[in-house]
Amino acid sequence: MTETVAAVGSEPGPAEAATPQREPLVVIDQLVKYYPIYGGVLRRKLGDVKAVDNVSFEVRRGEIYGLVGESGCGKTTLGKTLIRLQPPTSGRATIGGESIFDKNSKDLKKLRRRMQIIFQDPVGSLNPRMPISDIIGEGLLAQADEKNGWKDSKIRDKRVREYLSAVGLRPDYTRRYPFEFSGGQRQRIGIARALALSPDFVVCDEPVSALDVSIQSQILNLLLDLRRQFNLTYLFIAHNLSVVEFISDRVGVMYLGKLVEQADVEELYRNPRHPYTVALLSAIPDADPRKRKSRIILKGDIPSPANPPSGCHFHTRCWLREQLGNPERCVTEDPAFRPITTDHQVACHFAEDINRAGPDVKAAIGLASPGSTAADVPPPSVPVI
Repeated sequence: MTETVAAVGSEPGPAEAATPQREPLVVIDQLVKYYPIYGGVLRRKLGDVKAVDNVSFEVRRGEIYGLVGESGCGKTTLGKTLIRLQPPTSGRATIGGESIFDKNSKDLKKLRRRMQIIFQDPVGSLNPRMPISDIIGEGLLAQADEKNGWKDSKIRDKRVREYLSAVGLRPDYTRRYPFEFSGGQRQRIGIARALALSPDFVVCDEPVSALDVSIQSQILNLLLDLRRQFNLTYLFIAHNLSVVEFISDRVGVMYLGKLVEQADVEELYRNPRHPYTVALLSAIPDADPRKRKSRIILKGDIPSPANPPSGCHFHTRCWLREQLGNPERCVTEDPAFRPITTDHQVACHFAEDINRAGPDVKAAIGLASPGSTAADVPPPSVPVI
């Protein structure tokens, strides 16, 4: 990537939609992140919290990969582990063919220029005692060398002003402090800080969940403009499926530390094949408040990641398993993450049986085809409101 901002001082203009290239930029292979549980007088290890449990996928160069799931499913942990904010328990990850987890000391410091993160909380992620120029320039100073000249405060401040302009803020805001900005402006500052080092890959950790709805759309459009302007690749972590549908090229769904489904965004929203994905999609509110939408209500609470269920982790809440007569295979056998169509993978033994769902379940996510009748499928046994 170039070391200077294109069209410095101007707003990112409209551009043609980015066409993601097919080669992978980031490859994650069997990533595991466990947190040990200690107890007793001698502080012995009692078990592990399985935050990320054997997850594998790739993020292609130039695309936005959306990662969704309920709170506590391991999305943020995966993102932070991937960019080495915390060490992995096991597994392998590469960026551009270069190993991420094998780097140490100076090699890791150099690699950090290629991957950055935008945090969820625009308030807590900014040091309240530092002016904006120091917040954005801190990474530049840490990565300064003779080649880039970032040790020179004039060069560093010039670059800070350029990136402030790129995210839609005035360059003369550099001497202000975070408390002088609104939440949306603070998030723009966080974005400028992430992009100042010209990364290839950016982890967006729920970057709009703490913002007002009107501001969310501005930040999402800004991220899309910046992707085109700087040829960025995003891992976009969120729990709002409407936001993910708007911004993502491909989507992965996580449940209790595991990836349960992955597909192109149009395919996933049109033809979900995991019962957990079906339940999530049924929860998306309709834009018309006069319409009453059916929704699938999952039974019970999310199991503890310290003691996940055997077999398929979702079987304790699975409405499809109940419809199929509670097959024992779901309890005893962990489903493989397998392809069911081109570029559509799912971890469910009975993914092909989703179309046997009752008409109310189909209507909840728009699966019902024209002309279908209730006689075509067995009646639903899943709670629907």
